Amino acid sequence: MAKVIMIQGTMSGAGKSLITAGLCRMLWQDGYRTAPFKSQNMSLNSFITKDGREMGRAQVMQAEAAGIAPEVSMNPILLKPVSNMGSQLIVRGEVRGNYSAVEYFKMKKTLVPDIMQAFHDLSTRFDVIVVEGAGSPAEINLREHDIVNMGLAEMLDAPVLLVGDIDRGGVFAQLYGTAALLEDRERERIKAFIINKFRGDKSLLTPGFSMLYDRCSIPVAGVVPYMDVDVDDEDSLSGRLVCGPNDAAGRSAGRVAVIRLPRLSNFTDFNILERLLGGSFFYTVKPREVMAADCIIIPGTKNTMGDLKWMRQNGLEAAILRKAAEGTPVIGICGGYQMLGERLSDPCKTEEGGTLRGMGLLPVETVFAEKKTRTRVRGRVLSPQCRENGDREIWLEGYEIHMGETVRHGGQAFCELYEENTGAKKEDGCVLHNICGSYVHGLFDAPGMQEWFQGFLTEKAGAVSPGPDRQAVLSTAEYKEAQYDALARTLRESLDMEMIYGLLNAQV
Repeated sequence: MAKVIMIQGTMSGAGKSLITAGLCRMLWQDGYRTAPFKSQNMSLNSFITKDGREMGRAQVMQAEAAGIAPEVSMNPILLKPVSNMGSQLIVRGEVRGNYSAVEYFKMKKTLVPDIMQAFHDLSTRFDVIVVEGAGSPAEINLREHDIVNMGLAEMLDAPVLLVGDIDRGGVFAQLYGTAALLEDRERERIKAFIINKFRGDKSLLTPGFSMLYDRCSIPVAGVVPYMDVDVDDEDSLSGRLVCGPNDAAGRSAGRVAVIRLPRLSNFTDFNILERLLGGSFFYTVKPREVMAADCIIIPGTKNTMGDLKWMRQNGLEAAILRKAAEGTPVIGICGGYQMLGERLSDPCKTEEGGTLRGMGLLPVETVFAEKKTRTRVRGRVLSPQCRENGDREIWLEGYEIHMGETVRHGGQAFCELYEENTGAKKEDGCVLHNICGSYVHGLFDAPGMQEWFQGFLTEKAGAVSPGPDRQAVLSTAEYKEAQYDALARTLRESLDMEMIYGLLNAQV
């Protein structure tokens, strides 16, 4: 059976996902078969595995860091918010239905067998499992039904490292306060603290370590600096989603605006564009910033109809329509593609029910259904105006995850797709002049698609697409490997690895 160590945090965004990924990488480098595990994830940033199941993106990133393929056992429970009060529940990759927060709270304990089955499945095949908690273990109002923090640590008999975020201030209060709110048996599970996101001279913190130990008898395992590593983020707390253009970016670079929808999903689709375009790439919620863009991207969303109404109410739709009429490229991915069409129908009340007028930029119509499409795909661009230099085929790969089916009755199909599991062939998306839509997530990860996007932007917007610091295109896989290695290197230099290995070796 695998040895286990758990990373918990004093709050959301403290750095649990990053520390977990770094430990996975280090253990893999040291020759251990290592897997990540998070019993319950709440995020709209999901992924489709090779067997067509859905899981949280953070555990995909951690699996990549560990040098293994992601699988749903690493994230058995996924909650995808559909409103301020409810979420879609996905158990071991399959949709169970929509539940209000109160309904889910009452039935959480019934999911323990699914969680333990997933964990034991991993524990028979790996040497070490690095477990990530969620939010804070000190939410005393939720303790009774906890299945992701100390409740899970007890079920797995896992030692815990507690991460605090010094960048937000009050890190000693975070760490001590969290420990103080726990029950005695829970506090005993915390074997060490980790101070994360530090900037400055670490010696200034040393007196605080002794005072903290005097109060709760828990040592500090290390101080991790604020890291400049680029890995996929878990959710909307990501610093990537700060809105507004970089005024220092040159106008010749071609400004690319992504609409930051209220229920934006799979924003990692655009991480590669951010890297390639630098300050010319930005998220926005303001019509005036849309009017200054040379290309507009409407991303995926967990509620297409609701987010289209939101754009309609705040003037974003009007700004996009005006820019489209001027010839500015507009690209829609998944829910964004659905919005670009003529009509959205929801007879099964999958989202909001009824029928809604689309933006009318593409000759397509979407009907929502209760069954979710989940499949990995590979394909080639069909539309001649989308091919680099008009003569070389461009290939793409990614995955589909959506509730609706879209029918095209005009324009040109964007690409021809091949489903990874069945080999079935189908057309996807639509292109009409300067408007393009597709269901494929991860569309821009393939180097050929990065080149296509730069060419599309240059041709349609009349702007030079590469950012000011652009170098030769590096494959997404190679780039991620370099980032995981940099993350592991920083953690090795910052953490007491002898202590961490001691916690692992103490397990029988």
